[in-house]
Amino acid sequence: MPTTYLVVTLLAAAMTGFSAGSAFLRAKWVIKPIADYGIPASWLPWLGAAKAAGAVGLVVGLFVPVIGILAGTGLVLYFTGAVITVIRSRIYSHIPFPVVYAAPVVGALALALAA
Repeated sequence: MPTTYLVVTLLAAAMTGFSAGSAFLRAKWVIKPIADYGIPASWLPWLGAAKAAGAVGLVVGLFVPVIGILAGTGLVLYFTGAVITVIRSRIYSHIPFPVVYAAPVVGALALALAA
């Protein structure tokens, strides 16, 4: 297993796991923007669960590659939806936030597909 793949995948899993934890703990920096985007607060546990499952899937994918590819694909779709949601709310200054979380996931997925 190439070191780059391992490091990028673990970084993606850690960042996604942090994002999931922030949703579960209802951090202030999550609650306010979510409300501004028009997303009901009742969705936070589901959004956090999706990210947590993706983070776990990325780590499992280090041992079972198909799981990692599926998790990476799901997270790319999740963060694409997040970018679309931010754009629809017209809060353009927030676009970098989901992109920052998506970047290592895209890298991990690309490296998994290349392996």
